[in-house]
Amino acid sequence: MYKVAKASEYLVITGIGITDIKLAKKAWILPGQSYSVFDLSPVNYTFEVQAMSAEKLPFVLPAVFTIGPRVDDEASLLKYAKLISPHDKLSNHVKELVQGIIEGETRVLAASMTMEEVFRGTKEFKLEVFEKVQLELNQFGLLIYNANVKQLVDVPGHEYFSYLGQKTQMEAANQAKVDVAEAKMKGEIGSKLREGQTLQNAAKIDADTRIISTQRQGEGKKEEIRVKTEVKVYENQRDAELAEANADLAKKKAGWAKEAQVAEVEAAKAVALRDAELQREVERMNALTRTEKLKAEFLSQASVEYDTKVQEANWELYQKQKQAEAILYEKEKEAAAQKAIADAAFYGRQRVADVELYAKQKEAEGLTALAQAQGVYLRTLLDALGGNYAAMRDYLMINAGMFQEIAKINAEAVRGLQPKISIWSNGGEAMDGNGSNAMKEVAGFYRMLPPLFKTIHEQTGMLPPQWMGTLLDSKHPTAD
Repeated sequence: MYKVAKASEYLVITGIGITDIKLAKKAWILPGQSYSVFDLSPVNYTFEVQAMSAEKLPFVLPAVFTIGPRVDDEASLLKYAKLISPHDKLSNHVKELVQGIIEGETRVLAASMTMEEVFRGTKEFKLEVFEKVQLELNQFGLLIYNANVKQLVDVPGHEYFSYLGQKTQMEAANQAKVDVAEAKMKGEIGSKLREGQTLQNAAKIDADTRIISTQRQGEGKKEEIRVKTEVKVYENQRDAELAEANADLAKKKAGWAKEAQVAEVEAAKAVALRDAELQREVERMNALTRTEKLKAEFLSQASVEYDTKVQEANWELYQKQKQAEAILYEKEKEAAAQKAIADAAFYGRQRVADVELYAKQKEAEGLTALAQAQGVYLRTLLDALGGNYAAMRDYLMINAGMFQEIAKINAEAVRGLQPKISIWSNGGEAMDGNGSNAMKEVAGFYRMLPPLFKTIHEQTGMLPPQWMGTLLDSKHPTAD
């Protein structure tokens, strides 16, 4: 009996000659075989899933899922044929199966999210639900062709979403009132601001006119100074370019020298490697020669001894080959390491030289600019003082605080000595007319001695001899 399925159907054949089941669009049904037909067209399932958020707030998720067999995967079709096709697609069995999967995954996902996260991330929440439901439906060979999730709905007695909408409306109304008040405030402030700016701009234009007239007078002198400065800068740039060219030439010479040294090292290592390879080949040929010689000499011996000698020769050859390979590998790694070390050292020295050269260039430029500025300053100051070098020196010392510093240093030196200063006089009494000038000098000298001895005693602790008398604590001691 020959059977042909419709465009949206498949034949499921079981029986003799078929290990498990067979799917076909058309086939011969042999004796001992049975068949059934299942439809591939998807079916719409409408649900209202009741879930609860992490805050234990219930809500309803209305959804319409279009679900059917996965036609692009033979393994999924086999699963569907075994598990679902015996039942009607619109039967309660299939509907309860799909509904149980959707409700279970939705509730598990909603329980891990707050109500705010569910509401604000509705799109992401729906995609997450679809992905998890599809994973469960894969084991039945089913595919979600389309899924339409409507707006989240409050459960009676829990008006969270309605209150949230009212809150949004009130916030929008309040914000509109605030915007109107701000617009009025900005209009009044802008009017006053424009009036003040008009007066300020008029005063500013008058002041700028006076400033510009003054600036025009000094532009001639500034232009002359600028031209001289540009000439000097150009000369300095030419000198700097010459120095830079010399430095580039030195760096290129160093690079060529490095490449020559590296080539010499590589050539030497290549010779060593070739020598090791030839030595390994010689050792192998020697081992083969010894093996053939042993075969010729001991051909008449027992086969056991022959095999033993052959194995010994092969072992010796193997050891020498491994030793040669180890030496070759070591030489290669040593050459690579030396090359890497040479490159790193050259790069480090090159970078250090570049940094030092740049620093010296910038230092020279700074010193040159400083010297030029100081020369212009001193030249301008000397011209202003009429070429009087002494006046310019005094001005620079006063401006730098040199005299104040000298006075401060001298005062500090005298204060550190802590001197004791004694002042005395001979009294200045007038002698009578009968005395002579010589007697005046003698009398003054004797009046000077007591305060002199007292000062010596205060500063050194030494007392005069006993025969010279004692010191009295009086300002002007009298002599007999």
